[in-house]
Amino acid sequence: MGNPLYQQMMGNVNNPIQMLNQLRSNPIQFVLERGFNLPQGVGNDPNAIIQHLLNSGQVSQSRYNQVVQEVQNFNRR
Repeated sequence: MGNPLYQQMMGNVNNPIQMLNQLRSNPIQFVLERGFNLPQGVGNDPNAIIQHLLNSGQVSQSRYNQVVQEVQNFNRR
């Protein structure tokens, strides 16, 4: 089945630029809309969001690394 964030960001993406803009403009909303749980105190800080997702086990380190690699590959195109 896989991780919902990875699937949303990397699979079935019609417009990756639009998704990236959504993520940049409101990271907490972007993540919540994809079914992840975040505490209120995390704010809109992308690093805090990522750290919470990793610490809570909602995203594994290997899956996070995979997403980072895909984004880096996308940026090289």
